[in-house]
Amino acid sequence: MLKTGLELKQQQKLSPLQIQTIKLIQMPIQELEQKVRAELESNPVLDDEPDPNSESETRDVSIDSIKEDGDIPAYRLKVNNWGKDPRPEYNTFSVKESFTQSLQRQLGFRDLTPHEREVASFIIGSLDDDGYLRRDIDTIVDDLAFRANIETTPEEVERMLAIIQDFEPVGVGARDLQECLLIQLRNLKPGPEVNTAIRIVDECFQDFSNKHFQKICSRLNINEDQLKAAFAKIVKLNPSPGGQVDDSYADQSQQIVPDFILDEHDGVLDFSMPRFNVPEIRVNKKYADLLLEAKGSSERAQKEAAAFVKQKLDSAKWFVEALKQRQNTLSKTMRAILDYQHDYFIDGDESNLRPMVLKDIAEITGFDISTISRVVNSKFIETHFGIFPLKYFFSEGMENKEGEEVSTRELKKVLQECVDAEDKKKPLTDEQLVEEMAKRGYNVARRTIAKYRGQLGIPLARWRKEI
Repeated sequence: MLKTGLELKQQQKLSPLQIQTIKLIQMPIQELEQKVRAELESNPVLDDEPDPNSESETRDVSIDSIKEDGDIPAYRLKVNNWGKDPRPEYNTFSVKESFTQSLQRQLGFRDLTPHEREVASFIIGSLDDDGYLRRDIDTIVDDLAFRANIETTPEEVERMLAIIQDFEPVGVGARDLQECLLIQLRNLKPGPEVNTAIRIVDECFQDFSNKHFQKICSRLNINEDQLKAAFAKIVKLNPSPGGQVDDSYADQSQQIVPDFILDEHDGVLDFSMPRFNVPEIRVNKKYADLLLEAKGSSERAQKEAAAFVKQKLDSAKWFVEALKQRQNTLSKTMRAILDYQHDYFIDGDESNLRPMVLKDIAEITGFDISTISRVVNSKFIETHFGIFPLKYFFSEGMENKEGEEVSTRELKKVLQECVDAEDKKKPLTDEQLVEEMAKRGYNVARRTIAKYRGQLGIPLARWRKEI
């Protein structure tokens, strides 16, 4: 039996202006410049060059003066909030070549067939952030067949992997830590210490991992001095050839243009937004004339032309207004961040970085959390102590013994200090680190210590033990 009924649904529909504004807000400054140029090319109503033949205010038509029965909304012709300089300059900061790009570039120098190159490229794409291949060869063979439609064999994958393991940084492409260390050791200049180090990692890796020094000496028939010399070689190796990158702030190869420049003078904080070559937008005179000529005309062609121009005018209005709203949103958000983190921005001391989440800035500015997230994403500020992504200043907080909130960044700094000050012959366990943190006024759980230790790249106590 069929049932009929009415169902009410409430939906929030974004206006073209809101959609345009959201898109512009999340763009970094260089991408915005490209967007403005693209808009000028696609919308013939917009123009960025003054009309040299325009001498009469009547003919250089203002949109405010063009109204067709009130249907065409009024708006200003120019976006001039970027400053007076028509050719402003800004600093660019080069970000080093990304890990994957570096490997692909090195692959390009190898004499391989197109098929081999595809297999090797797929392997590079399968490496994790640390530079390890943590997937078995058979799985990669299957993935190549199903996902890339490339037929290969385990032997060919092994051969391409061997080529990648010859790339820089040394140790990349290893399948586990033992293989990673061996690759690096075998690339060192041969000598007694290196040869002993290779034997330790190759033959006594479990004892090496557990710091069972006496067992290693006994098994390899070496003395303590030889062990120390070999260990000195091993500890200089990189267990993470891909780089221990915090993915919150990871940036691919690009040039960074700061969206904000901090100005600090006698404790007073201000900022500027670097002006770039955003042209002053105005209405192209010939299209304005076309619309004026169509007023009151009954000819179909003229009416259609007027409708086309009106549609382009509306589009231009939304774009110009969205640019203004973007500028206002970014400015208010940056002002709120500076005020909230005032003490930190004076000298860049991380201990002054207050716990701050998106909600805090949203409440100050009156913007939605999603808007703050878009502003923060891919935006950078240049300060007198470095260049930082805005995301850097956001972190959760915890309370110390006095009940004051401290940022996770401060906790990590104190944890690092505890590890640096420990006796390396008897390194502190996570439980002991909890006690050390408590002595310094920070109540932190053991699992939190383990989490922060991992994020800081600090190994377990047994790995920090020295002979």
